[in-house]
Amino acid sequence: MSYTVTEETFDSLADCWRDTDSLKWSSIFVLPPWLEAWWRELREGEQLLLLAVRQDAEIAGIAPLRVDGENGAVLGDIDTCDYADLIVDPERAAPAFSALLDDLDRRGVDHLHLRHLRPGSAAAGLAEAARARGLRAYCRQEAVSVELELPATWEEYLAMLTAKQRHELRRKLRRLHEMGGVNYRTLVGAGEVAASMDTFFRMFVESRRDKAIFLTPRLEAFFRSVVKAMAGAGLARLGVLELDARPAAMAMCFEHDGTVYLYNSAYDPACASLSAGLLCKVFSIKDSIERGCRKYDFLKGDEPYKGRLGGKEVPLYGCDVDMAGPVPSSSRTASGEGLCSDH
Repeated sequence: MSYTVTEETFDSLADCWRDTDSLKWSSIFVLPPWLEAWWRELREGEQLLLLAVRQDAEIAGIAPLRVDGENGAVLGDIDTCDYADLIVDPERAAPAFSALLDDLDRRGVDHLHLRHLRPGSAAAGLAEAARARGLRAYCRQEAVSVELELPATWEEYLAMLTAKQRHELRRKLRRLHEMGGVNYRTLVGAGEVAASMDTFFRMFVESRRDKAIFLTPRLEAFFRSVVKAMAGAGLARLGVLELDARPAAMAMCFEHDGTVYLYNSAYDPACASLSAGLLCKVFSIKDSIERGCRKYDFLKGDEPYKGRLGGKEVPLYGCDVDMAGPVPSSSRTASGEGLCSDH
């Protein structure tokens, strides 16, 4: 069977995403609308290299890369894209990786930097394929994300928490309701989401000084662009917690393949004593359960609130693949230490 590598466009990747069922799009951060928004707003001068591995006319894998000379990386960055990955058909991963490595070698890409990878990611499989060729692929844990496997009902979720966690959550909810009329609603339409972004950013910068410093004009443009793109694809959910009909907190979420991703959040500092920011996330979890979602991903970072809401840590890895030449046989074992796997 012959495998070839072709250069693609964001439009052709979007067609593939809509029309091809065999590929595994592992998270929101590899979806074409997300990647295109990132490239449009945050690129740094690298070359865009959207590669597809094809078996005859069928796509067996996709590598959305940015290349600077001999260095390549998956499209995105660790500050705005929590996970990196490639997109593959699991049944054809091995020959797809082989064809991709051959193509990158011909292009003079000697080093591939992959950050951050989840256990069992497709990109980790590429690192394993490189090692099988005798190349150096060194991976090490660099961060953690936190996720929550969602039960079928809200009561089952509460039962998952410790007695102390349930007590604290119920106490905070009771106090919030004592302070006025409470309502939680979710905005999903592209127009209504875009119309609420000014309120979100106002609370975002007012609630914490570090967030105000983080939100540069360039990053704000990216957030607006990616929310618009994802809402247009039906994947954005902006949760709004209201107290007496006024926004007290908001949760910027994206949803893909049964997983809700809590990407960012904000709250009105006047409601800080009511734990409005935390409770907005709680209502978002409740909404996700009631809609039948399977997982709630708090994303990168080990903030204590994530554990208090039932989340469990998942290791994230950085991996460097050196394709400049084979590793001497005496050092091949050491080169794979820390390689990410399902174990």
